[in-house]
Amino acid sequence: MAATPRERSPFLGVLPLPERNAVAQALRTETVGGLVLLAAALVALVWVNTPWGDTYEQIRDFHFGIPALGLDLSVGHWTADGLLTVFFLVAGIELKRELVVGELRTPATAALPVIAAVCGMAVPAAFYAVTAAAGGGSLGGWAVPMATDIAFALAVLAVLSTHLPAALRAFLLTLAVVDDLGGILVIAIFFTSDLNLAALGGAFAGLIVFYALQRFRVRGWWWYAPLAVAIWALMYNGGVHATVAGVAMGLILRTTRDKNEAASPAERTSHLLHPLSAGLAVPLFALFASGVTITATSLGQVFTEPEPLGVVLGLVAGKTIGIFAGTYLAARFTRARLNPDLAWADVLALAVLAGIGFTVALLIGELAFPSDAAAEQIKAAVLVGSLIAAALAALLVKRRNGIYRRLYEEEERDADQDGIPDIYQRAGTPGP
Repeated sequence: MAATPRERSPFLGVLPLPERNAVAQALRTETVGGLVLLAAALVALVWVNTPWGDTYEQIRDFHFGIPALGLDLSVGHWTADGLLTVFFLVAGIELKRELVVGELRTPATAALPVIAAVCGMAVPAAFYAVTAAAGGGSLGGWAVPMATDIAFALAVLAVLSTHLPAALRAFLLTLAVVDDLGGILVIAIFFTSDLNLAALGGAFAGLIVFYALQRFRVRGWWWYAPLAVAIWALMYNGGVHATVAGVAMGLILRTTRDKNEAASPAERTSHLLHPLSAGLAVPLFALFASGVTITATSLGQVFTEPEPLGVVLGLVAGKTIGIFAGTYLAARFTRARLNPDLAWADVLALAVLAGIGFTVALLIGELAFPSDAAAEQIKAAVLVGSLIAAALAALLVKRRNGIYRRLYEEEERDADQDGIPDIYQRAGTPGP
């Protein structure tokens, strides 16, 4: 008698316990950071639309730094090129973790989220391109609606007081990680100009030294902090967006533990920098990137000018169609079985929620449209598109929240209080 093939875990089923714990820890910080991010964006919008709006622009455009090193930047640029590097370093660590021990470590588990994320980047870009071309606008902003802001999305879920099961949150996190990688590649490839090969060579040499320090198990922040600053400065002067340096260092950091280690270098760095990234770096960037003057005329331009309209349609319609269609087709192609406790309506809600693009979308918008007038329209479009996506997602998620609450409570139940949820002590459930 032929052996029965081992049954695969259903798509969006119960996560293995170690993966569940890692996801819960990452999302906890992202949720708090997302609430701070929302507050910073609101402060910027209120501030710039009051009689004191001039002070906002004066602070944002104030220059300081070290001119001799090519680092005389405005406050706005310091937050975009400097502080956001911390955010991208943490994103690089999360990507490395997903590749080594997470959902992306094997082709079988990576296929669904990667295909969904790629479709969720390609379709919004196509929506923008078609809209801009039809209206005679610039195609330069095609990449703006590609990225999902995981912190903003989780903040919306927190405000709604939802109970999404861990698998849905993990799928959203994985989508956002792949999205971030796509955004990083777009920034590195398409928004690089006036290359300084000597500075770039120095940055790559610094990365090699960084790798060697990791390879030979050298410990001590005093080795890494000055080296990281030097790599960042050289990358900036090399003509490549400085945030790429953060991603590169995050990918180099070792994620596996040695026998005598309680935590890997990547875990220790993420633990140290994640609160700084979520609580300070990203909110300060949002504060100085989302200050948009709101008038009836400016809001009207979002829906009448081809470039901002393309961004809104890309975020709201493109993201939804791309992620949902990519997930559905990938599931059919891989014969993945959807968790019987969930429905494709839950994937649709997640796809709409992924249309909340903020941090990376604003950054790419600034790079794609350097002129103030065009940049203001694109910023307004990102804000409007994200708000529409958040409102639609709220309706879809709230409609299913009773089911989510039941699944969430079942996942959290620990009747014997041994620290391990009861669901992981049943036969057939993925455990430690």
